Amino acid sequence: MENQSSVSEFFLRGISASPEQQQLFFGIFLCMYLVTLTGNVLIILAISSDPHLHTPMYFFLANLSFVDMGLTSSTVTKTLVNVQTQRHTISYAGCLTQMYFFLMFGDLDSFFLAVMAYDRYVAICRPLHYSTVMSPQVCALLLTLCWVLTHAVALTHTLLAARLSFCVVGEIAHFFCDITPVLKLSCSDTHINDLMVFALGGTVLIVPFICIVISYIRIVSAILRVQTPGGAGKAFSTCSSHLCVVCVFYGTLFTAYLCPPSVASEEKDIAAAAMYTVVIPMLNPFIYSLRNKDMKGALKRLLSRRRVFSF
Repeated sequence: MENQSSVSEFFLRGISASPEQQQLFFGIFLCMYLVTLTGNVLIILAISSDPHLHTPMYFFLANLSFVDMGLTSSTVTKTLVNVQTQRHTISYAGCLTQMYFFLMFGDLDSFFLAVMAYDRYVAICRPLHYSTVMSPQVCALLLTLCWVLTHAVALTHTLLAARLSFCVVGEIAHFFCDITPVLKLSCSDTHINDLMVFALGGTVLIVPFICIVISYIRIVSAILRVQTPGGAGKAFSTCSSHLCVVCVFYGTLFTAYLCPPSVASEEKDIAAAAMYTVVIPMLNPFIYSLRNKDMKGALKRLLSRRRVFSF
């Protein structure tokens, strides 16, 4: 029996076992990855170059775009390389590293969506106190807390996985090193790991979701009390883009992780993971730009300046 130190790599099953389908998925994933990078970079550039968007809401949106790029890059790049080289392996250290960044960026997505919901709550329900409650110092503190907490959670899972023994060089039934498929390969006792996945994973998913739900309950309650003609629609339009992203993000996550074992399968897990690591980060820039007049205006001004400079 080989111990942990002698297991130098794992096999990644990938998205499909069929070589023909793998080439098809390679093209699809490569296109989506390039669109994700382009869209999120444009969002960050538009926000940083437009003084009108230097507000807490767009500050966290720019950070969300950066995290989306990190989440996709931490999973898709290795998949693309493996398909292109026909070598479906990942080193032991590389697997743990990928697991750490995937968990950190995935948790950051959840935390930033909660912070953005709180920002919309303060803007709509407490507008007179907005500049004080969401001051630059508070925004910096919230940003730091998000990064520190997610780093601690991801590092905890990674260090606990590093203490496990792997008796054979096994195949990870996924296209990246997600924590659950990796734990299934271990011949060690994984009760502590499973407990931490349930406790910490549930916390970083459920707590931000509850914060979002509470924020929107109060937002809807405040909007319904608006008496000004058209005021309710205008107030809700400021958070409609964020609400769309929240529904897509959490809908996919809950489908993947709260699905009953009787209907769960490896294929469904892979499809759900592809949704929240590739598809959602690609869609976010479109949702925020198409449903937000300020973002559309900033992007038009950014692209027009680039066009002028190119000439």
